[in-house]
Amino acid sequence: MAKNNYEKQLRHLQIELVKLQRHVIAEGRKLLIILEGRDGAGKDGTIKRITEHLSPRDIRVVALPKPSDVETTQWYFQRYVSHLPAAGEIVIFNRSWYNRAGVEKVMGFCSHAEYHEFMHTVPVFEAMLADSDINIVKYYLDIDREEQKKRLAARRRDPLKQWKTSPIDDQALKHFDDYTKARNAMLLGTDSAANPWVVVRAGNKKQARLAIIGDLITRLEYKDALSHEPDGSVICRFDEICLTNGMLAG
Repeated sequence: MAKNNYEKQLRHLQIELVKLQRHVIAEGRKLLIILEGRDGAGKDGTIKRITEHLSPRDIRVVALPKPSDVETTQWYFQRYVSHLPAAGEIVIFNRSWYNRAGVEKVMGFCSHAEYHEFMHTVPVFEAMLADSDINIVKYYLDIDREEQKKRLAARRRDPLKQWKTSPIDDQALKHFDDYTKARNAMLLGTDSAANPWVVVRAGNKKQARLAIIGDLITRLEYKDALSHEPDGSVICRFDEICLTNGMLAG
């Protein structure tokens, strides 16, 4: 994608995000955006473009560290609850409670019983949030093995991205197929009509950012909204066919 074309499209979409945020504030809406995906799939860059021109007082980005010794004894969802949006707020979870279905499952950081309890209870938990008028939008960003390898290598070489590197990076490549299986089980088991997953083919970072923002602005009705149709070859509502049609890496 040409730089000028990308920047032009991004500006139009960011203007719509400003309109959307003004609506959320004025109407006291509660918007929760969950960004999940493979390591290196572009979550941080997407969040930067979403928040870039929004009021920082009314949007929060939540990226929790690994749980403390005390938190490991609590109800699993407990440490996330205090970060949920209040009226007039947008909250973005840069990874969320779905850590249990991803890295914790693959790396053995939770027991089989804890994993299965999570998979059983998370749809109920999210239904409770929806009943409390929290609008939940869930995105899963996916890249293939070669793209992930390239991005993680570039991350290690860039002195400005050293904060992103961790021992888990190497494990992401080593366990690529395990993460694929965990991803498939998570999407199939936690997708619902009320709180669906939206999957993003994120091999092209710029296209993925535009597609996510373009989809996000359709999630709430607001005044003078731009008529926009996200690129269906990049982003779509999850369906089982996504596992085999190329929308998600095998």
